[in-house]
Amino acid sequence: MQSQPSFDRFIVKYRDGSAEQVNPAMLGQRLGAAGAALGGRGVRLQHLRRTALGSDVIKADRKLDRAEAETLMRQIAANPNVEYVEPDRLMKPVLTPNDTSYNQQWGYFDADAGIRANTAWDLANGSGIIVAVLDTGITNHSDLNANVIAGYDFINDTFVSRDGNGRDSDPSDPGDWYASGECGAGVPGSNSSWHGTHVAGTVGAVTNNAKGVAGTAFGAKIMPVRVLGRCGGYTSDIADAIVWASGGTVSGVPAVSQRAHVINLSLGGSGACDTTTQNAINGAVSRGTVVVVAAGNSNADASNFSPASCNNVITVASVTSSSSRSSFSNYGAKIDVSAPGSSILSTLNSGTTSPSTESYASYNGTSMAAPHVAGTVALVQSRRLALGQPLLSPSEVESLLKSTAYPLAGSCSGGCGAGIIDARRAVESAGGGGGGGGTTTYTNSADYTISDLATVESPISVSGRSGNAPSSTPVAVDIRHTYRGDLVIDLVAPDGSTYRLKNSSGSDSADNVITTYNVNLSTETINGTWKLRVRDVYSGDTGYINSWSITF
Repeated sequence: MQSQPSFDRFIVKYRDGSAEQVNPAMLGQRLGAAGAALGGRGVRLQHLRRTALGSDVIKADRKLDRAEAETLMRQIAANPNVEYVEPDRLMKPVLTPNDTSYNQQWGYFDADAGIRANTAWDLANGSGIIVAVLDTGITNHSDLNANVIAGYDFINDTFVSRDGNGRDSDPSDPGDWYASGECGAGVPGSNSSWHGTHVAGTVGAVTNNAKGVAGTAFGAKIMPVRVLGRCGGYTSDIADAIVWASGGTVSGVPAVSQRAHVINLSLGGSGACDTTTQNAINGAVSRGTVVVVAAGNSNADASNFSPASCNNVITVASVTSSSSRSSFSNYGAKIDVSAPGSSILSTLNSGTTSPSTESYASYNGTSMAAPHVAGTVALVQSRRLALGQPLLSPSEVESLLKSTAYPLAGSCSGGCGAGIIDARRAVESAGGGGGGGGTTTYTNSADYTISDLATVESPISVSGRSGNAPSSTPVAVDIRHTYRGDLVIDLVAPDGSTYRLKNSSGSDSADNVITTYNVNLSTETINGTWKLRVRDVYSGDTGYINSWSITF
């Protein structure tokens, strides 16, 4: 688990011409009082320097946790001469992997069509999360091996399996090649695809190793589960594999040692979702496993394909680097989100039939889009782990991906769901609420002038959350005004409902008070734009909203 953030440096901006700005002794006095008022151990504050913007850099004599830092900043901000106070954060470089072919992996960094994983990696890398890849198995590859854990071979039929036996603990891919006519009259022969190796590389190739390609969630572990072989794979085997990988029981198969948090199904066939597959998916989801499914490559409505049309899955369409739907990608109302699936470079094998040397190649397909999403789910859930919060439920993950997606810049005839997933926004949104634990504070620190006898609103937009607000929701309000008694303050919910925080009152004369109101918002959904509405009902005094926050 990552350590929680700590703070010992702050930036304080005093109003131009204030005593604190022109008199070092006064500045020291004010800082000393704020540090002493922290309570408990207190803190001593040292003035380091003045910035080019006229603000002052302050250093504490010890590290403060988030709660202490917020308390200290509120003490400093209580001074009417303070314009703002904020942490002096230590920035770190955003990871740009040194993998030699990373610059060809447009799906991670392209501004108009990529999933923006490169900006998410400084927050999460998938650590602690297991992604099961139900596919053709996996081949030996130095750009994958370190991230692969034990899996299983679920293929019963020896014709399909090609490895000479039925189910066993070896998910190695012996090759899925077939001769002309073996998969049906008139069906031409085909070389081995090494499809599972390619999908696995997009999920979690070893990254920043100065070699090959990067993986979407390179800190996650890949569980290879073999369900596809010569001519494909049977529904019955795939369903059992879904049950097993998610921690369910399959007769004759040892229980999985660690269940998968995510299952990637880059496979499918024609026809609506069958009962067997749907039941297996329902069981996996009930155990907390997120199921990600490729939409299919027939340039047709995904509702006519399985498992793309199943319920309780995240169905993924493919987009090109020009931010349009890939010509082959299925579409329609069953699509949840889209991801890069054209010209996707990943790990492979050079063998035409049986395995040979490791290699890399670009493939096209919704099979390539789905692992981008499965990897992003791993990033989201690993962020939850790092913050000490419960994992999001499958439905919460789906809602989060949709609410943080962005629209295609090009065309998508037929429908591409909520748009292209945005890994950075998804990971950021994963940082609070949901799953029954953790909170996030949303703040608007911009100044909004409160003119005499006028009304002003300060908005806060919330996305990527699920469910309703708590019955006791903290709303912290920092208003600077020469007579607060003139003010009526309301909280406006996204649906327009208003909640009175404060009436005008002649006894409320304090001009600079940070007040926290606890409001019953249990009937309001969290997502949407919340507003702090302030109305000045008496003439003679003015001020401004310095900041306000709401915590869910």
